[in-house]
Amino acid sequence: MMRLKLPAGVAGLGLLLAGTPLLAHHSFLAEFAQNKPMTVTGVVTKVEWMNPHAFFYVDVKDPSGKVVNWSFETASPSALGTRGWKRESVNVGDKVTVQGYRAKSGANLAAARLVLLPDGRKVYSGTMDDGGPDQ
Repeated sequence: MMRLKLPAGVAGLGLLLAGTPLLAHHSFLAEFAQNKPMTVTGVVTKVEWMNPHAFFYVDVKDPSGKVVNWSFETASPSALGTRGWKRESVNVGDKVTVQGYRAKSGANLAAARLVLLPDGRKVYSGTMDDGGPDQ
């Protein structure tokens, strides 16, 4: 009886752990509005290289001159690496221009698609299902 309980428990734990990333991940269309493209220019205040998506934050002046901090979601760090990103590509204090799609919630959150870096390079940061052209 003990021989059956251990393998069954290990198998059950394995299935539970395998499904965990699926629960945490979301599709682009679930959170972002394809019909709300945006472009902003501002100064990077924070960069977070983490899975399943990296984030960077940018202070942007709105039309009234008020500074608003925007959060930009990108692809995973490994996917960014295959697109030419390095950890040093975006740093706190850099002035960047970001093209992306606003969050459906109306929060200061967007899915970053293209980022114009301070050195003039453009790096792609979108996902396959964000509705933009192939890169």
